[in-house]
Amino acid sequence: MTLRSRLALGFSLIALLLGVPLVLALRALQTSALAVDDLRTQEMAASRLIGQVRATAMELRDADKAVLFVPDSGESERWMLESAQRLTTLADSVRPYGLHTLAARLRHSGHTIQTYGQIEWAAASDSNPALADRVSTQHILPAIEAVERSAAEAENSLAVRAQERVVRTSGQSREALQLAATLLAAALAGALIVAIWITRTISRPVRDLELGMSAVANGDFEHELRIAPSREDEFGRLAASFQSMASQLAELDKLKAEFVSVASHELKTPINVILGYLTLLEDRLYGPVTDKQLEVLATVENQAQTLSRLVQHLLDVSRFQAGAARLEPRPMSLRGFLTELEQTFDVLAMQGRVTFTVSAARDLPEVVTWDRDRMNEVLANLLSNAFKFTDAGGRVELTAAPAAGGDVVRITVRDSGAGIPAEQLPHIFDKFFQADNQSASAHKGSGLGLAIAREIVEAHGGSIGVESTRGVGTVFWLVLPLVSGQPTPAIEPAVAIRDGGPSGGRALPVGAGRA
Repeated sequence: MTLRSRLALGFSLIALLLGVPLVLALRALQTSALAVDDLRTQEMAASRLIGQVRATAMELRDADKAVLFVPDSGESERWMLESAQRLTTLADSVRPYGLHTLAARLRHSGHTIQTYGQIEWAAASDSNPALADRVSTQHILPAIEAVERSAAEAENSLAVRAQERVVRTSGQSREALQLAATLLAAALAGALIVAIWITRTISRPVRDLELGMSAVANGDFEHELRIAPSREDEFGRLAASFQSMASQLAELDKLKAEFVSVASHELKTPINVILGYLTLLEDRLYGPVTDKQLEVLATVENQAQTLSRLVQHLLDVSRFQAGAARLEPRPMSLRGFLTELEQTFDVLAMQGRVTFTVSAARDLPEVVTWDRDRMNEVLANLLSNAFKFTDAGGRVELTAAPAAGGDVVRITVRDSGAGIPAEQLPHIFDKFFQADNQSASAHKGSGLGLAIAREIVEAHGGSIGVESTRGVGTVFWLVLPLVSGQPTPAIEPAVAIRDGGPSGGRALPVGAGRA
């Protein structure tokens, strides 16, 4: 299934899950509204009919009085008969509203009043008030009272029935709302599950691709994605493209390393020949040389030496990358090694008028198993950089102390020079990278020295790091096992730089520092 199809399916499911509770809630509200309308319409119509029944009963009382007291006119008789007929008509009207008792009473009372109303009027017209009064008392008025009682009972029944319908409608509304709320909660849960599914199907492959690109950017061309290139979606095609890109970059990197190695190796021989002939010329083996010519030859020799060092650095980098660089670790006196470094750089310190000190902790191990030449290359590079970026009157310090209970040695090179910008520190060990502090140096480097230093230290099983503040100075620190190749425990860099070491041993000068 393609990514577009997944998104379309997921959004459709979410819309469906959220739409069903909405439709059910609308239906429940519609049913409640219809029930309320029906209740209002029927109950109000029934109440209006009961009101008409009451009004008709009052008219019959007035008509009965008119028959008794005004018998001469036929209007009173017609009024009574029409009112009685209206009762009969109302009986048919109230029956559809379920008021059957009232309907029967209205019909019966209407017939009774029609029958005895004529007798009452005839007696009153014949000047027989006693008979008319007896008919009214025994037949007409009881029928009217029966209508009024039935109307009152019907009104009470109607009120009870309305209350029951209100309760029933309210219960139905609550049930509908509860059902809608339950369905909505279930829909939200389902929508959340679908959203998580969509997110995971997208975020995981994206994260995997991100990690893969980061690995390739860091030079790891063998990184394998967890995304199968056979997937039939966009991520599968991206994974296939990533694999093809990584393979091509790996091949290109291999060709580059081979080219650098071959080119550097081929350049090394003619450079050595040039240096050899320059030495012969300076020794006047080919005839006399003037002072001016000696000056020119010295300049050419310096440049050739610089080119030779650059070629050697390129060879070292290519060998370490190819895993072909070999270390030759041998037991060596650590204090003697530090003493040689101090003697080597004393002259440079005096020339630059820089205070230079080398110190070691009392409990520093006497013997370590390192590649002496390679470690000399590393520390010489760090010290050379320190002197290069430290002005006259500044300070350069080399300290050595045991760490991690004596299992490793920590060496720091501290200077009070130009410092390195914080944003450039993460790249300081990258090949060909040169910090912005190069302007503080009279001679710019190639950008390979620190990269090679890191390779050598890591080949020994150690680690190297740096801390620096612009305008204050820089501290490079090395953590090395006593025996090359042994794993080193993790050490907090800040602790390694700021304190005198976990051993607590007091640092002592290896040799006399000079300014």
